[in-house]
Amino acid sequence: MWRLLNPIAVGRAVFTPSRPDRVEDPAVKKVQVWRSVIGFGAVVLIAMVYRLAVDTKDLVDQRGDQIEASVNMTAITFPIVLAVFIAATRPPNRQVFLRRALKPLGALAALIGSIGSILLIADTPLVHLSKNAKPSPEAYAQLAFLLFVLLWIVPFVFYGIAMALVHVFRTADVHEALPPVLATLLVWELAISDLVTGAYEGAPFGVRMALTFGGPLSITAVSLWELRRLQTRHGLTLRRALLR
Repeated sequence: MWRLLNPIAVGRAVFTPSRPDRVEDPAVKKVQVWRSVIGFGAVVLIAMVYRLAVDTKDLVDQRGDQIEASVNMTAITFPIVLAVFIAATRPPNRQVFLRRALKPLGALAALIGSIGSILLIADTPLVHLSKNAKPSPEAYAQLAFLLFVLLWIVPFVFYGIAMALVHVFRTADVHEALPPVLATLLVWELAISDLVTGAYEGAPFGVRMALTFGGPLSITAVSLWELRRLQTRHGLTLRRALLR
């Protein structure tokens, strides 16, 4: 019961894969962590060297915008890819994957619902009590409750966003090959978005192209390696999952 008061513990239960027979490869986890750290560090360094950001706040805003775009694209692309994957699967695996998809879809719904709750709380008139000359005790009690809820939801949302990007909305609960496939699609969508919006303006053309395509190329390479490792070490392939 007390665990429910801890937003991180609840977030871990909601946003991390939990299928008991899921294959976990320590080597894949290490490569993914180092790729993320090096990639983020390189973008920050180049942004400061070429003054792509005026100050630290500007840099944080830029990275925050990219993370927001990644989450939005994931929320849109993930259900589509999942639906296509399940539709392309032959019985009896189709029914199995359909049942397994409930938790990943639940994670997506939890994140969207939590973000929506924050927006509703921020728009609640009680938040503007300072404008009221004589607020009632009931209004103070309601505001205290809303603040408590907000203090719980905010870390839950931030942790959920981080885990959603790392575990690709726990799609490994459906099948181990889905996260690398979905991650590859998402990074190329983000690269196209960067090209259209003119991201990294102010850097030389070569650096801009490296920033735009370096991530997708590296993640694609890691994803292909991960798919190959799943096949050779664990006998898991998309074709076998689809029963094709």
